[in-house]
Amino acid sequence: MLYKFKSKNAGDVIMFEANGRHILQTIGKDPAAKGIIEVSQMAAAIDALKAAILMEESADPEHADTIKPEGLGLRQRAVPFIDMLQRNLAAGSDVVWGV
Repeated sequence: MLYKFKSKNAGDVIMFEANGRHILQTIGKDPAAKGIIEVSQMAAAIDALKAAILMEESADPEHADTIKPEGLGLRQRAVPFIDMLQRNLAAGSDVVWGV
């Protein structure tokens, strides 16, 4: 399954299921097959993602395997999504997926 996030003010952001689920859980959303991130929720979602990125990047290297998965880190996966949220927050538009 893929998550395809859509909005009026940014290009689509597509993620594999595991990555999309991780992003949604990080921002406190249910990783359902479809949903919405309302404008009123976007600032908190951006803050949550940025905090999670900082936590991942500042993790103790000895314990990095328990926090950071192999391959790309959260920063690389979340930056396009954060950009989407910022653009839509500024424009006052919701972000949806699965519709």
